[in-house]
Amino acid sequence: MDVLNPNAKSGWRHERGEGSLSDVYRTVGTGRHSSTWRRAAAFAGPGYMVAVGYMDPGNWATSLAGGSKFGYALLTVALLSNLMAIVLQALCARLAIASGRDLAQACRDAFPRYVSVPLWALAEIAIIATDIAEVIGTAIGLNLLMGIPLELGVLITALDVFVILFLQKLGFRWVEAFIIAMLGVIAVCFGVQILLADPQWGAVLTGFFPTTEIVTNPEMLYLALGILGATVMPHNLYLHSGIVQTRAYGHTVPEKREALTFATIDSTVALCFALLINASILILAAAAFNAHGKTDVVELGEAHSLLSPLLGLAIAPTLFGIALLCCGLNSTVTATLAGQIVMEGFLKIRLKPWVRRLITRAIAIVPAAIVTIWYGDQGTAQLLILTQVVLSLQLSFAVFPLVMFTASKAKMGELVAPRWLSGIAYLIAVVIAGLNVKLLFDFVTG
Repeated sequence: MDVLNPNAKSGWRHERGEGSLSDVYRTVGTGRHSSTWRRAAAFAGPGYMVAVGYMDPGNWATSLAGGSKFGYALLTVALLSNLMAIVLQALCARLAIASGRDLAQACRDAFPRYVSVPLWALAEIAIIATDIAEVIGTAIGLNLLMGIPLELGVLITALDVFVILFLQKLGFRWVEAFIIAMLGVIAVCFGVQILLADPQWGAVLTGFFPTTEIVTNPEMLYLALGILGATVMPHNLYLHSGIVQTRAYGHTVPEKREALTFATIDSTVALCFALLINASILILAAAAFNAHGKTDVVELGEAHSLLSPLLGLAIAPTLFGIALLCCGLNSTVTATLAGQIVMEGFLKIRLKPWVRRLITRAIAIVPAAIVTIWYGDQGTAQLLILTQVVLSLQLSFAVFPLVMFTASKAKMGELVAPRWLSGIAYLIAVVIAGLNVKLLFDFVTG
């Protein structure tokens, strides 16, 4: 009988099958007999991989548009989205550690096929939308730094599969090290740009407080939902619930409680770092563009070209391009893993990593290539923002199952989420669903 989940006493319909991401499942030691600090350090890493999804190229487009159009007003949305993300990602770790399942496996187990198959389709749509944003963002980064045409850059992004395969062969810790190194480069680039932009810090602080205009102004709500979709991303919920299980934590309840504590600390700290990056993008757009009357900057290429004359230093656009390229490279790694988790978890279809990667990248490249060839920069900017709104619309279909599972004593056993945490999570799920209904209503009524 499965030690992690005795079927006779669980609320799941089937016994737990093969571990999530079986090629790296429980491959990272946790030093169970070492010091507390060493055990905590062993769990550091997955949170930063999740944080990548909260600062991907699609997020740049919505934050640049929001900052240039409305100044610092949408900082409150970035903060609120990040708080939501901290709660939801903590629940992902709880689900994985308590049940031994990732979110995709849990949905396949808990729901009949007529429910789980549509959930799989929606998850795939979300990953495709994510991948499109990454393809375009990486291509724009290559264009800004090396002058490579967008159309060629879109095709070059297919080659990142080899980078991912190489890192995975070295070990999962190397994948995490690559991600964290890229995040460090991004942080330095934005830190310098913020210093050059010299924002009004009083207005920045005010921007973190909410206003009713965000809901009453359809244009602001559209961008706010784009930021929400770019921040709390559906594929991250599947991703986190899978990669947490790369740690070889114990099977007893106390050991799993400790693993949950360390995993939650990891994701919370990493997401606070992600908030700094997200806020920096929006602050940079507000200080460099909105403050100078440039209220319609939505294209990453346009933002790059405007930074030098507005800030007065040639290094600013170079830093912008480097950070964008690093974001694109990072995002491709995490989207690949999320795609593998979703396909294997929902359908039990196992493909070689390079086959899975080429399939998802091809699906993303086709629409991205069509838009870049047909519409150029203007089309890519609109497509980036649209992908983030699509992600926001898909979000509820991942959030509600996650909250339901972690609130169930039968499914989670001793690690069931406290009632107060489940209450907050349900409130978050309802708010997200309500905002999406409002967006659709505004879209239909014009």
